[in-house]
Amino acid sequence: MKKMFALTLMLLVSVIIAGTALASEAKPREDKRGILIASFGTSMPEAKKAIDNLVDSAKAAFPDTEVRVAYTSNIIRKKIAREQNVVIPTPAEALAQMNDEGFTHVCVMPMHIIPGEEYDDIASLVNGFAQIKGKYGFKELKLGQPYLATVKDCDVMAQILVKRFDKELAQKGTAIVLMGHGTPEHIANALYAQLQLSLDAAAPGRFFVGTVEAAPTIDNVIAGLKREKPKALVLSPFMIVAGDHANNDLAGADDDESWINVLKATGFKNISTKLVGLGEDPNMAELFVAKIKDMMK
Repeated sequence: MKKMFALTLMLLVSVIIAGTALASEAKPREDKRGILIASFGTSMPEAKKAIDNLVDSAKAAFPDTEVRVAYTSNIIRKKIAREQNVVIPTPAEALAQMNDEGFTHVCVMPMHIIPGEEYDDIASLVNGFAQIKGKYGFKELKLGQPYLATVKDCDVMAQILVKRFDKELAQKGTAIVLMGHGTPEHIANALYAQLQLSLDAAAPGRFFVGTVEAAPTIDNVIAGLKREKPKALVLSPFMIVAGDHANNDLAGADDDESWINVLKATGFKNISTKLVGLGEDPNMAELFVAKIKDMMK
């Protein structure tokens, strides 16, 4: 009889424990919100200031929301891990980690200029995660817009650039040459041409936009410069960070194909550079935060 009672008691305890575990598993997760900033990245410590400025601005604007960072470039991530012993996750790794840590609402904010190939990759990832339901999915997963996604965005960017180069523009006869990255064979690349239209309206004949990997090319820029005949040029990257493209493709002194040397060979002599990433600009940081707020609406 005692053995039977003991067995019955053990079974009862087992049922209670199992029931508690199932109830715990079925209990809805409490909301936990986060922001994941996806940057192409940079392995140059001095250029990282641009990324840090945008990230720090997001943290200051959303003090109650955890902000994390991922790099989309595998080459840069591996180089940083090898040379600096710092591990930076991919967006996929970062989202999986946030899910595992119980984040329920995540806003993914790209640190890109245009919605080109890199942005498409992030969109595909976010859409994939958004299809996952239940405990392995998020309650809400959103993707923000890059800096240039509409005609209005180009107009806003033009005003930021006019303020950014106010001292240079105050010098009559000085033209600003901007090097964007470009994304070949992608419709989003047309936004560079739209930005040129916005700049022509904001500061006629003062800005010339080109890209290092697509169109407009340096040849298009030179054609515009010959038409306007400026007395001096200021070369600057139209990129979040002033990294390899800015220091080599744009201003590389030892590279015959760098823009500065091509322009000198064309006949332009009075050329200076402003090798500062757009991410360091306070107006760009303000716009970055505004884009996150728009995503959260």
